[in-house]
Amino acid sequence: MAEIQGIKSAAAWKSNRDALTGIGRSHLLRTIESALEPLILISSLWVLAYYFEGIVGPPYLILSLVIFSLTFPGASRLRLSPQRMAFNILFHWFWTAGLLLLIGFTTDYLFRFQAAVIGNWLWIAPLAQIGGNLALRAATSRLVKLQGPAREVVIVGMNNQGVSLAKNIAESTYSGIELRGFFDDRNEGRRSEQGNYKLLGKIDDLAGYVKKHRIQLIYLSLPMIARPRVLQILDDLKDTTASIYFVPDMFITDLIQGRSDSVCGVNVISVCDTPFRGLNGFLKRSSDIFLSLIILILIAPIMLMIAVMVKFTSPGPTIFKQRRYGLDGEQILVYKFRSMAVVEDGSAIEQVRRNDLRVTRLGAFLRKTSLDELPQFFNVLQGRMSIVGPRPHAVAHNELYRTLIKGYMVRHKVRPGITGWAQVNGYRGETDTLNKMQARIDYDLDYLRNWSLQLDFFIVVKTIKLIFKDSAAY
Repeated sequence: MAEIQGIKSAAAWKSNRDALTGIGRSHLLRTIESALEPLILISSLWVLAYYFEGIVGPPYLILSLVIFSLTFPGASRLRLSPQRMAFNILFHWFWTAGLLLLIGFTTDYLFRFQAAVIGNWLWIAPLAQIGGNLALRAATSRLVKLQGPAREVVIVGMNNQGVSLAKNIAESTYSGIELRGFFDDRNEGRRSEQGNYKLLGKIDDLAGYVKKHRIQLIYLSLPMIARPRVLQILDDLKDTTASIYFVPDMFITDLIQGRSDSVCGVNVISVCDTPFRGLNGFLKRSSDIFLSLIILILIAPIMLMIAVMVKFTSPGPTIFKQRRYGLDGEQILVYKFRSMAVVEDGSAIEQVRRNDLRVTRLGAFLRKTSLDELPQFFNVLQGRMSIVGPRPHAVAHNELYRTLIKGYMVRHKVRPGITGWAQVNGYRGETDTLNKMQARIDYDLDYLRNWSLQLDFFIVVKTIKLIFKDSAAY
């Protein structure tokens, strides 16, 4: 999965599909999505108020206005999997309902409502949202047809970002746009070989083709060095009514947290940056401290029991400390319960394999259930690690793979995590091939591009599920 070159690299286009398809998305669908969440929340509240009280009184009308202001426009969830959609709804509802209850309690306004109404609304509202989103998915194909025929698109430039754009158009069920083909001046050997896409002609043929076939959307996927060519194309297209979008290729790199900014009044574009700036950084660190404190209090008896068992089942220290790379590539000490009969932290470390003789009998159980990772919550409190982030590798492995995998060290722009996006997507445990490590790094970089607090909680939930059924770790 790990998800254009330039402003958006080819990989970034894949992971940021909504940014692309938002241009072509059905306006009717977007209108429905915007209104769906607030209407479901308000209507469910009114139904319950009428059922229990026989009337929708002024307090409910005021609460409805507050709900509408908090939830409009509703989030777009059509492109999420059903599981991710349900988690998204429950996550947002937890914070929305919590905020409403807190304000209502502190102002005493909560006591103007019947407890039966609020109590039932707290669980009926999210279920109704999930049902409403599933119903919208079922009706989407018909709604798209109501918009009339799909808008036709051509792409100028059969290069990496142009082909990635074409792939996303083809995979987007709800975009309401259809790709006719490409225009490109280069010979077959210089064009991108990814996919089987129709070449409609040379760039000089573009304006005539657009007029003849009444093309509505044009994407210019050309390098910045082709500026005179781009200006000529725009001049030729002035006699058409097509909407034109530029897919620039400024930096020939894959952006991490790409965004515009200003430095001393000069506009700049972020190419590679951490997602944890300003408020995001505060939220990330606050959630780490809060959650790790709660978890450590809850698991203290378990940790004590494991420590005693490790100490008396095999010789050696209870806690294994290993040097790993942390934030900004600085070395840190990571704590784990010792699970092997040896303690390795040198310049050459062999990864643990299935039926590895170095792993103790207790250690095999600890590694399979991830209980050996529990001391790392102390690393989180120290600020060396985060609960969710790219898993830290041993220093010896870092020095090896940073020379083999492009962009490997970018994962160190954030604190390493106890669990991560790669681990919940099947890349937990041994990485015995370069392709497996490449896939893990792709997921780590995808996490950096798309971080949100909601994604962190989603990863935590998936991690808990994997502990009981995953067999990748040993």
